[in-house]
Amino acid sequence: MCTVILRIAPGTAIPLALAANRDEIIDRPWDAPAAWWADQPDVVGGRDRLAGGTWLAINRHGVVAGVLNRVGSLGPAAGKRSRGELPLMALRHPSAEAAAAAIAATDAGVWRAYNLVLADRDGAICIRGLGHGRPELIPLDPGVHMVTAHDPDAPDSPRVARHLPRFRNAAPPAPADWSDWRAILADDSGPAGTELNVPPTPRPAAFGTVSAAMLFLPADSPPGFLFAAGPPHRAPFRAVALTA
Repeated sequence: MCTVILRIAPGTAIPLALAANRDEIIDRPWDAPAAWWADQPDVVGGRDRLAGGTWLAINRHGVVAGVLNRVGSLGPAAGKRSRGELPLMALRHPSAEAAAAAIAATDAGVWRAYNLVLADRDGAICIRGLGHGRPELIPLDPGVHMVTAHDPDAPDSPRVARHLPRFRNAAPPAPADWSDWRAILADDSGPAGTELNVPPTPRPAAFGTVSAAMLFLPADSPPGFLFAAGPPHRAPFRAVALTA
């Protein structure tokens, strides 16, 4: 399970702030965010070396796309395409709205169950793919939201139940100071299943939080992308170079 947190505030100095912790099999290889895809040179994101897709990326239009597994769907499955291609498909479009329309027209049965978060300066949408039928669009209202392996803000997600109130009560994040959100992202305490920063489980199938990211879409300046190439309680966040 990964986690995406969004603060949606259209009409303000920072219409969108998005934070994410990526949880994955520890030994699954990946590359830090860069412009990895020759056919989409304007897309910058982390690359999964096994399947070639991404879990979180942004394009030159300021559209952000991130994909998460849903409950009970960790890992690949025979006959299913990699969910890491979904953000790349979405980022061929100039707005979150256009990207959502394109994904909504696909067959959700092509992939295992997923949540796809799409956002830009105008708002955000979560797309729920349940492994059959058409994907379902869930618009996100202005405010602070959390998406995990459950529906957005779902109270049956122990992680949401514990941490969403903390994000909503925290100081709004800004490029110059997002310390409150950063502290919550780095929190590896609490009962199993509620941690936001997941400690690694025992090998051989070790699983845990492997990286973290923070993106800002200011109203009147270019986006900012910060990335921690490891668990956020110990890995430093560094600026990611974005394409022009």
